[in-house]
Amino acid sequence: MARGGKRQGMAEGRAERKGQKAPRKRFYRTRAHSNPLSDMYFPVPSCPKGADWSSHFPAACGTEDAPETPKVEFADVGCGFGGLLIRLAPLFPDRLMVGMEIRDKVAEYVQERIANLRREHEGQYQNISCIRTNSQKFLVHYFCKGQLQKLFFLFPDPHFKAQNHRRRIISLSLLAEFATCWPPGAACTPSQTSLGAG
Repeated sequence: MARGGKRQGMAEGRAERKGQKAPRKRFYRTRAHSNPLSDMYFPVPSCPKGADWSSHFPAACGTEDAPETPKVEFADVGCGFGGLLIRLAPLFPDRLMVGMEIRDKVAEYVQERIANLRREHEGQYQNISCIRTNSQKFLVHYFCKGQLQKLFFLFPDPHFKAQNHRRRIISLSLLAEFATCWPPGAACTPSQTSLGAG
């Protein structure tokens, strides 16, 4: 595609987003990886009680049925383009779920995708959201001890090179940190066979 054509496509993508149509991945250019060890700026709550979930789950916050701030119970770390969240939303309508993604354009895409689904299916998809954050550093800033019922890591980047092992999301030191968010007696299920799907 010619350079002018690419610009025109990007402009059409922005116009399409303003016109409230479903977002398309091709208008969200992103890198395949993002360095979790770099000092990127993220607005992060100082502690889990400081996390403001009302903007993410407006239907569940501050209603007569739920006067207190509800607790997120499922988290998808490295949610990518939000496929798992969108599939789980109708299966667990009473559970709040959040996707955590480090790449800004991908997180923006998921947020717009969820907003579009909420418009198209009134009353549905109110239980999912996405935030841009670095889960390796800040996961415990969002969730209290024992708060999460499920924590998903789908296709984590293996970082084969020895010099990049410290960038892995699945490591012994990080698993110990993630375990603080699980309830007592929680189990780590490494494969879909263990879930009964294979």
